[in-house]
Amino acid sequence: MPSKSLASPARKRQFGAERSTHPLPTVHDIPSDSKITWGRLAIIATVLAWVAYIIYTILRQFLNNGTESFRFTTEAVSYVIVVTFLSFSALMYLIARQGALQRFRDHVRVPRAELDSHFTTHQGSLTVLVPSYSEEPGVVRATLWSAALQEYPDLRIVLLLDDPPHPTDPVVAAQLQTSRGIARDIERALAEPRARFTEELLICELELDNEPQPSTRAVQRLADNYQWAARWLQAMASAETITDHVDTFFVEQVLGGLAAELSLTGAALSAAAKEGTAPTAARMLELHRRLVWTFSAELDTFERKLYSSLSHDANKAMNLNAYIGLMGRRFQREIGPDGTILRPAADDAPADFVVRDSEYLLTLDADSLLLRDYCLRLVHLLEQPDNARVAVTQTPYSAFRGAPTRIERLAGATTDIQHILHQGMTHYGATFWVGANAVIRKVALEDIVEVETVGGFEVRRYVQDRTVIEDTESSIDLGTHGWSLVNYPERLSYSATPPDFGSLIVQRRRWANGGLLILPKLWRQLRERRRAGHPIGLIELALRVNYMSSIAWASFGLIFLLAYPYDSRLLSPVVVLAALPYFLAMGSDLRSCGYKFSDILRIYGFNLILLPVNLAGVLKSLEQAVTSKKIPFARTPKVRNRTASPIMFVIVPFLIVAFSALTLWRDVSNENWGNAAFAGFNALLAGFAILAYIGLWNSVVDVVLGLTQWMFVERAPRGTIETAPLSQPAEPALDWRAVIYHGHAVGQLPSDVEVITGPFVGQPAAKTAKQGAVK
Repeated sequence: MPSKSLASPARKRQFGAERSTHPLPTVHDIPSDSKITWGRLAIIATVLAWVAYIIYTILRQFLNNGTESFRFTTEAVSYVIVVTFLSFSALMYLIARQGALQRFRDHVRVPRAELDSHFTTHQGSLTVLVPSYSEEPGVVRATLWSAALQEYPDLRIVLLLDDPPHPTDPVVAAQLQTSRGIARDIERALAEPRARFTEELLICELELDNEPQPSTRAVQRLADNYQWAARWLQAMASAETITDHVDTFFVEQVLGGLAAELSLTGAALSAAAKEGTAPTAARMLELHRRLVWTFSAELDTFERKLYSSLSHDANKAMNLNAYIGLMGRRFQREIGPDGTILRPAADDAPADFVVRDSEYLLTLDADSLLLRDYCLRLVHLLEQPDNARVAVTQTPYSAFRGAPTRIERLAGATTDIQHILHQGMTHYGATFWVGANAVIRKVALEDIVEVETVGGFEVRRYVQDRTVIEDTESSIDLGTHGWSLVNYPERLSYSATPPDFGSLIVQRRRWANGGLLILPKLWRQLRERRRAGHPIGLIELALRVNYMSSIAWASFGLIFLLAYPYDSRLLSPVVVLAALPYFLAMGSDLRSCGYKFSDILRIYGFNLILLPVNLAGVLKSLEQAVTSKKIPFARTPKVRNRTASPIMFVIVPFLIVAFSALTLWRDVSNENWGNAAFAGFNALLAGFAILAYIGLWNSVVDVVLGLTQWMFVERAPRGTIETAPLSQPAEPALDWRAVIYHGHAVGQLPSDVEVITGPFVGQPAAKTAKQGAVK
């Protein structure tokens, strides 16, 4: 059986953290017509409120007072610019949300039988690439298992280890050695079910050659195989170590969800056998292939830094490019002065290193998990005739539920909101590749590849590494070459959110960096598509510009509003009315995602303390534009169980609170009540955000660390934790034909048929670390 993942110390659960560990349903609830209607009214109200503000407040002031002073004119113009850009971002949110609601309403889930029938004749190869740099082996292991258990006819998984290949630190060397063995251990664990189900498929094919009508005995044998597979997964889940909510998700949703689905299918087959009936011969073969495909993944590990002929640029894009550039080619290894060199082998020459090509690629971050039918459904989408020019499809990742810290919960809330917005952007053709997971048509990457020679060796760039948001830039490149991108309207992928303020800074500074640099490429795409007769629509252009630039103008705009004492005559309740639909819509979306409506206030304060982080990312973009130097990935120091925050990003939030409080006192003294209310609101929410998401003691520690440059390293975890069995048998209600052909349960199953339940049809799969017993 598979070995347990390396245990890591569980984080202490904070007051106000998320309680529920159950993820959102895979398929979005169908929005009501009234919700869509209210969404349209919100868009109209935002536009009308902005127009009313311009006419009622700004133009009226100029008509009544004229250009009485240069200062007032300058203030009025700058204030209008700030309000306009912020209102524009709010409007883009509402428009994207409206598109998402329409997609969720129109989405029809493809039945299981149709998927199985499609892949009987369409078996394009798929290679999963998992780039990893200094990731915990337990995290990588869960990701590789979620990919290995995908049901797909020709699946190959490659772990792209980017760690230094010859570390001198014994702890680092031991971690690297463990990571190198993960793929081999998973493939070894899959050997038994793969051999069993391959043999059973062969027996079924031989029996159907002799007798076209499946026998009751053959149906029962197939049912036994499904129950065996479910018990195999159940045993693996019971042996897992659960230390946090991500482990819980892996056990309950990845292993438990698949076990429950296979057990349900086995129960339906048993019900058919007891009735003396059977599925069709074609369906019997499809069901056998499903077991074979689920347990037949090939796994491998590749380290580009072992080869001196490959690029060693320190970023995820070049880690991917190094391997993609080798695919479909043959090489001879040659020992050079700086390490091993890969020389292309001639067609008639022997080769000692051959890399298989693939029709599709799946890029998957090492801290992400896929639900069981991710590959099947997304490749099926790409292979529809209408989607021949779709280059990338994905399900924008959702957040793991049950986060133990407040900041992780709130970061998860913003992540789940972004999932909705990305779905809406697809409605208007404005999709961006979100790099945590994506299925890519390899021929599309060949269209955008750039080839250069570095140090005498060929370097191929499929995914651009000019910025640290390589997926965004590649989206523009694909669009320029006539390809499109699509978000699949289901939740099939999940990824970790930063567990503390320090690690969140690394993520959000990266997100804020690069959008401005990519804008010129968007203008080039605009020209190219106009020449090709497929011009970019106004809404698509607006959504794309907002996606790449809104962090920049929102950061500068908030600084102006916070720091500059604007004339009270420029303020108006109409400004609040322009923002109100945005906040109400976001509150509604948060509630539909399982959060609280009041989280809109927490997110506002959260964004205030992230203001210096976003601004730093924007300034880095401008610096890169001037210097033309690539910005490396930054890795921050660790303080015990958390990542330390740079001193500037700790001090500035306190300065924001102090300055807002000073502004409040000054405006109250001057009876400038509008500005006073705004300043007090900011001081209150930013102060709460500091206490909740940074912490006073953590702030002191990080300031001291920033001044002294001390480095703290986490200790290796000790001990393992036992878990309870996956679940207890249940008695679901279903009609076997509905399960076999449509993939869902209808009717009543006989009570003597065995079913293994999982998180969607029974009790939770395993105990948490707090519930388990330490060995």
